[in-house]
Amino acid sequence: MVTQWLPMVAAVAAALLAAIVLWPLRQQGRRSFVLGVVTLGVAGACLYLLVGNPRAAQVQPAPSVATLRDGVEALQQALQRDPQRADGWALLGRSQAELGNVAAAADAFNRAAALAPDEPGVLVEAAQARAQADPGKQFDDTALAWLQRARTLSPEAERASWLLGIALRQRGRNAEAAELWSTLLPRLEPGAAQALQAQIAIAREAAGQPSDTPTAVAPALLQVRVHLPASLKASDWPASTQVFVLARAVGGPPMPVAARRLPLAGFPATVGLGDGDSPMPTAPLSAHREVEVLARISRSGSANRGAEDLQTAPVKVSLPHDGVVELRFP
Repeated sequence: MVTQWLPMVAAVAAALLAAIVLWPLRQQGRRSFVLGVVTLGVAGACLYLLVGNPRAAQVQPAPSVATLRDGVEALQQALQRDPQRADGWALLGRSQAELGNVAAAADAFNRAAALAPDEPGVLVEAAQARAQADPGKQFDDTALAWLQRARTLSPEAERASWLLGIALRQRGRNAEAAELWSTLLPRLEPGAAQALQAQIAIAREAAGQPSDTPTAVAPALLQVRVHLPASLKASDWPASTQVFVLARAVGGPPMPVAARRLPLAGFPATVGLGDGDSPMPTAPLSAHREVEVLARISRSGSANRGAEDLQTAPVKVSLPHDGVVELRFP
């Protein structure tokens, strides 16, 4: 059954790579470029049907990374000759992100956003790439402005609203995030809406507002034991100090897939993380096979990492995870 999809996969892969390799044809017109991409995509599928060996395809690794790197180099050269192509810079950003080059991806999307300030999709991708390249995975002021403009240009853009809500919560603007996320509820499926309602309730609680929706307690999928430094004295830290326990997707988007915030006085302690702690209903903790877990002591109590905050090294775990993940501060 798997092999019946391979021609389609071959066509898609060929088309994606063709979009990079054939980029110089854009100078000869959009029609030439599109025809080239489609032709190579179809040719890839047909070639597979004629000479492909399904068994070999299952056991031999495809040289996709090397080919993608070659395509990126060709695209970079084409953009040097024609640097005013916003779609070219966006394609380069996606390709660099696929290769794990987050800084290069952010730079490419910066160029794309500057050339296409009225393209909401480009602005959202640029904001996410910029946050991914940030050491603290934070949406800075530029990324925030891009998300706000994207939502202004396309109020129905769900991804822009989700990420904008995350950016607002990172700044402690919990009431605004809750109000923004509330606008998404009518457009979500029941399961996703219920998960988002839980996050809205958390944001409202953090803002000191009453929660309109009772939240069910989701079962913990991950148990984390946080050990404080032996030299740490709670009396040396302000009353606002909070401990954040976070789970992030390995190589995924910048925001955590699960997060808990607890007062410093309650530690050391074991903290459970579940889908109810997921900030985005479309990407709950249970949807990930692997996450990295870490803890941070925030002197200000803010999710934004400060210069005086303490943070553990991330620990990579597979889900579902049995036992307890041990986190220790340096």
